[in-house]
Amino acid sequence: MANLVNLESVSKSYGVRPLLDGVSLGVAEGQRVGVVGLNGGGKTTLLEVLAGISEPDTGRVSHVRGLRMAVVTQRTELPGGSTIGDVVLERYGAEHEWAADVRVRSIMDGLGITALGVDTPTKNLSGGERRRVALAAALTGELDLVVLDEPTNHLDVEGVRWLADHLLNRKIAVVVVTHDRWFLDTVASVTWEVANGRVEQYEGGYADWIFARAERARLAATAEEKRQNLARKELAWLRRGPQARTSKPRYRVEAAEALISDVPEPRDSVELQAFARRRLGKTVLEVEDATLTAGDRTLLDHVTWRIGPGDRIGLVGVNGSGKTTLLKLLGGDTEPETGRRIEGKTVSLAHLRQELDDLPGDLRVLQAIEEVSGRVVFGKQELSASQLAEKLGFPASRQWTPVEDLSGGERRRLQLCRLLMAEPNVLLLDEPTNDLDIDTLQQLEDLLDSWPGSLVVVSHDRYLVERVCDTIVALFGDGHVTHLPGGIEEYLDRRTKSLAKAGADRKSGNGQASEPKKSAAEQRAAQKELSRLERKLDQLHAKEGKLHAALLAAATDPAKLIELNTELKAVETEKEEVEAQWLETSEAIE
Repeated sequence: MANLVNLESVSKSYGVRPLLDGVSLGVAEGQRVGVVGLNGGGKTTLLEVLAGISEPDTGRVSHVRGLRMAVVTQRTELPGGSTIGDVVLERYGAEHEWAADVRVRSIMDGLGITALGVDTPTKNLSGGERRRVALAAALTGELDLVVLDEPTNHLDVEGVRWLADHLLNRKIAVVVVTHDRWFLDTVASVTWEVANGRVEQYEGGYADWIFARAERARLAATAEEKRQNLARKELAWLRRGPQARTSKPRYRVEAAEALISDVPEPRDSVELQAFARRRLGKTVLEVEDATLTAGDRTLLDHVTWRIGPGDRIGLVGVNGSGKTTLLKLLGGDTEPETGRRIEGKTVSLAHLRQELDDLPGDLRVLQAIEEVSGRVVFGKQELSASQLAEKLGFPASRQWTPVEDLSGGERRRLQLCRLLMAEPNVLLLDEPTNDLDIDTLQQLEDLLDSWPGSLVVVSHDRYLVERVCDTIVALFGDGHVTHLPGGIEEYLDRRTKSLAKAGADRKSGNGQASEPKKSAAEQRAAQKELSRLERKLDQLHAKEGKLHAALLAAATDPAKLIELNTELKAVETEKEEVEAQWLETSEAIE
């Protein structure tokens, strides 16, 4: 099978640091490559050199003649003055001609582009929306190879599964950098690990790579180091997990079983729950007969929900279903419109929000952590502030970096360190995997394995949710919190059936088309409301654009960044609500 791209003895450095050092490799037709490695280790550089965006310092990169390639990196820019339709539907001349293309319609729907509106100016989009538009534009073309850098970052669980299925069905070559381990294991047929300027290649996806790392550790380490090795613990979890996860790996099963024969279960749930009850008592967090709305949408409709001592809950739902709002209600940041929130007297709560909390910019990283506490206990292990910092991605060389010099991802990791150092007994985590590489994710999961408290996690990372949570609940937009005994697979199955039923209803006329026709007066009122909502959206788009510009201008002012970020989140939330109202109104007019 011919290679589409070849790298021969390629080297690339930034300053004195070599990110790629004499790398030789190739991408074959139909091959699906997952790229892993530490943050800052050279993954994005490898993609940009491979795609021809960046020239190597030495060596040669060659592409097969006539290669049809699309590239979506974290630096992807959209054309100025363009609309979503201009970018995504560039190759379609006539308006709405794209609607006849099944694949294009599937991409638009699967990535949530249709709901944004093809006439929306790209300059008014949020960062996540811009990334989704760029991804959609890349996938609409006829391709031999697609190169993607963290494509799942702005997708919900349903969107991640859609993208994986789409790439598998297209049967095109893929090179993808991702920290989403479920996506990596589902899509990749080969894994490249970028470390110390080299690229090691492994057959298979995430599970195969973990096995190879564990095997290396077995050969190189002492007996005690082997027993404590995180890769072996992760491998044990993979092998003991649901059948859907263990039926795919292609590594030697006998060798894997021998390697993990003495590895205990990730956590002793009975012991942890007993300890949690002693720390928390019977009452932890409860919402009783609670109603919560956002604009015209009802997120909770007289819901009663109790979180007990030691409960470990994963919360899933489509983007905009109210997951973050529900966490804020649990955390006491939002009050229900009816009913009440109850918090146990012994609860010590920590809430990791998507927004950046205020951090002490005048301190260094280690000082900012030690400001909370010098030591922390997780189950049977005790860690110093420095040890916890290292586990969560701050090696000794970064622990004396001034907080004001940290990147957004590093500030989020520091925020997580400070929360954990306070030894809370209730944790609310909103997208905790953002900006974490796979090694840091494994360390976080290892800490949470032995953490004796109650936990609620919102995340699009299926591996994290399945690994650290014992119960999955979902928001389906019906005003209820639905328990899912079958976990995330049950959630995805329900969503698929719901969307299929809605589509069938529209085709058969059993849905909205069967409603009585509105009078002329009602139509005029609806049209007037639609115009009002469009004006409101224009105002919000303009405000959002100004806030993005202000964020760039305030890059060196942490306090201002936090203030602007909070304001931007409020504007984005209001924009989502207005967009939902606009869609409802436009559907009513049609």
